[in-house]
Amino acid sequence: MNSLVTLLPFIVLIGAMILMTRSAKKKQQQAVDMRNQMQPGSGVRTIGGMYATVKEVNEDTVLLDAGPGVDLLFAKNSIGAVLSDDEYNRIVHGIEHDLKADADTVPDDASSLTETDEPVDAAPSDEKSVDLGKKDADEEPADAAEAKRDEEPRKTDGDADAK
Repeated sequence: MNSLVTLLPFIVLIGAMILMTRSAKKKQQQAVDMRNQMQPGSGVRTIGGMYATVKEVNEDTVLLDAGPGVDLLFAKNSIGAVLSDDEYNRIVHGIEHDLKADADTVPDDASSLTETDEPVDAAPSDEKSVDLGKKDADEEPADAAEAKRDEEPRKTDGDADAK
């Protein structure tokens, strides 16, 4: 019984390692399948973040068209993702293919969301405007300066010589 309790952490560790390697193999197989789906004309993103169109697919390499007159030869395993046509056009060309073309659009600013029927100048003018700026000490009104002096502790006869 004691030897089983001693071996239990090792058994759990070995089981976790088997599950992790199985998961990694599964992801690796999905990446290989994705790279095998590439055809000329497919939009791709490399692992370096470059977007291009597949021009030619070979055994271990891919010829990519990165722009007019720019053909690049990449290793097949450097392709990070094969993109759908809609996603590639949205990212590279900025073309939105949206099925909700008739939907309401959201404005760039919030001004249209806060508009009211009455104009802004119609605010009551009898209210004082509040100045939130910081004032210098010499600009304080006289009554505020007196209030400050009243708040300060005053010395008593016994504390006159104390520092």
